[in-house]
Amino acid sequence: MSVIFIFIDGVGLGEAHEQNPFQLKNYQSFTDLTGGSFVKGAETVINPDHLFKPIDANLEVEGLPQSGTGQTTLFTGHNASKAIGKHFGPYPHSGIKGFLRTDSIFHGVKELGLKPYFMNAYPPIFFQIAEKRNRWSCTTLMTKSADLKLNSTEEVLNEEALTAEIVQNAWRERLDIDIPKITATDAAQRLLNVIPDHDLVLYEYYLTDKAGHNQKQEDAEQVLDPLDEFLNHIIHNKRSSDLLVITSDHGNLEDLSTKTHTRNEVPLFVMGEGADRFNEVNSLMDVKKSMLDWLG
Repeated sequence: MSVIFIFIDGVGLGEAHEQNPFQLKNYQSFTDLTGGSFVKGAETVINPDHLFKPIDANLEVEGLPQSGTGQTTLFTGHNASKAIGKHFGPYPHSGIKGFLRTDSIFHGVKELGLKPYFMNAYPPIFFQIAEKRNRWSCTTLMTKSADLKLNSTEEVLNEEALTAEIVQNAWRERLDIDIPKITATDAAQRLLNVIPDHDLVLYEYYLTDKAGHNQKQEDAEQVLDPLDEFLNHIIHNKRSSDLLVITSDHGNLEDLSTKTHTRNEVPLFVMGEGADRFNEVNSLMDVKKSMLDWLG
């Protein structure tokens, strides 16, 4: 009975037009998750074992939502944008780092006497740069602050962690790190294999946001194809007792006509027994509490 928490960066619910990659190609996982079309105005789904609804990512603050404040809000339940009076990113603002250091979802899971795990792995060069600059992303800061290990090459080789792009190509091709090539299905099964030893497992996929900024349909397909395969395997092979939660921090990829983020609502997908309890979630602020309530 664990939570599988998939965070997909920069994906909102967009209009049904040719600049929306989700309208130009069918991604079966998103069809299954929505029960229909992944588009603004799509019908919500509220069943005991399946929920899909749009939630707010603007956080009562003007301007375009950003990753630093959006992710901090999602992972801590604190309205980070309101706390500093603006949206900020991509890294967390100094005025909100305290939320991540003391009150993240990882801290909450540990306070329940349970075991959280961050599935992402980082290459050695990441640690060299982050430690030199003392600049950490929201997920890495909260992982370190909760006294959890940040995975690297060893955990990838031991099939205990995943690289940022799911299929491990970039580490081999760009960083010359000797790790095997895997499929997105292999990656999904690797995640499912670690679930029984943990109560909440988080995986972060940020390439969707990067593709949105590039504004190219081919880039969108390149990051959505493996994500679709990855999610499909998890949806259809997770244990019936586990809860799958998927959401984002702000819109972007759903509208390739703009290089910036959007103010669109983001999706909340929940699959598993008790999914309907998440119907009380209306914004990024509510997700953490609902997951902890389910675990508790």
